[in-house]
Amino acid sequence: MTATLPASAEAPARPAHRDGNVLRWLGAYSASTVGDSVYYMALAWAAARSGSASQTGLVLAVGSIPRAVLLLGGGVLADRFGPRRVVVASDTARCLVILGLAGVLLLTSPTVWMLIAVALVFGAADALFLPAVGALPPRITAASQLARVQGMRGLATRTATVVGAPLGGVAVALGGPVLAFAAAGVLFAAALPLLLTVRMRALPAPETAAPPGTAWRDLADGLRHIRRHPLLGPLVLVVAVTELGFVGPLNLGLILLSDERGWGASGMGWVVAGFGAGAGASALLLAVRGRIPRAGLVMCLTVLAGSFAIAALAYVPSVPLAATVAVLIGLFVGLGGSLCGALTQTVTDPAYLGRVTSVSTLFTHALAPLSYPVTGAAVALWGTGPVFVASAALCAAGAATGLVLAPLRRAELPR
Repeated sequence: MTATLPASAEAPARPAHRDGNVLRWLGAYSASTVGDSVYYMALAWAAARSGSASQTGLVLAVGSIPRAVLLLGGGVLADRFGPRRVVVASDTARCLVILGLAGVLLLTSPTVWMLIAVALVFGAADALFLPAVGALPPRITAASQLARVQGMRGLATRTATVVGAPLGGVAVALGGPVLAFAAAGVLFAAALPLLLTVRMRALPAPETAAPPGTAWRDLADGLRHIRRHPLLGPLVLVVAVTELGFVGPLNLGLILLSDERGWGASGMGWVVAGFGAGAGASALLLAVRGRIPRAGLVMCLTVLAGSFAIAALAYVPSVPLAATVAVLIGLFVGLGGSLCGALTQTVTDPAYLGRVTSVSTLFTHALAPLSYPVTGAAVALWGTGPVFVASAALCAAGAATGLVLAPLRRAELPR
């Protein structure tokens, strides 16, 4: 059993990037995130070899159902049992399921229904993992280091995207889905000993916390906490509106734009790489600086600037210019998102961290992807230009809402 710091103890004064406790957490998070990328590569390959194109799409989409349905419950569990316990349990479940699938595939060929079952279980484990992993940083470092931790987490996520897909591709090429699923399981397993050695800060329970009740009562209490909080309510509102405007054009919309302009897969790859470079630069900025003055104002202004770049992306005439605009989108929107995460973690009462994280994650990982069908239908009717402008206007509306609301506009990160 690992040590827990007493409630009165302060986290080490050293910056987060020099704190071994934070680095162990970051190593575990990185291994698990790379494992996610390898898993999705293996799942897509196995589905494509086992069924039709529509069945492949079903396999890849079905995991989002338990994620959306159970995500808020995952936040309740993180607050009841502690985020590290939930992260360890969910990561263990993912490891066992994926390694078990690799073992089964040694004996038989994958079927569509087998892959659907695995995707459903994996999505349910994700619903527990995502809010808990988001609630961990305030338990492992001081509040003044949370912005830096958000930057480090962003760098890990970008690195995992760059490393995970090629690693999964190599594993599939060398040993088929069996080796790829086994590699993902090993990466999930590698995260566990690191998580178990992370020291946790025992945060004091707030006086406003409701007594323990049913899961529904705990969830309702968490939603009331967000609604009544002067800063959390505006933050969640901004996240909800901007994500709905951002996700569609930067995922499905970009594919349709590349097809419309004749840029091809390579052109789209350069645009995606530009976005990743910008987002990585914003994460690096936070990781190095550790604190951005007037964080609420900067968050809203950067998202507003990113919304103009989203609108411009549909009208640039060439791939190099599109990639340049994508760098700006990644830089501005990435910085705004990281600041939003840091503000959320610093102002949330400790007893509600899991539930608050689950609500914000619900918009980013579950509800926002529902805009894909709307984006596709709108592009078919009006073309990419008007759709990108409308999406940018939605992002700008979210940023403008934050600028109008004084508690968010004046919000500061701890020193």
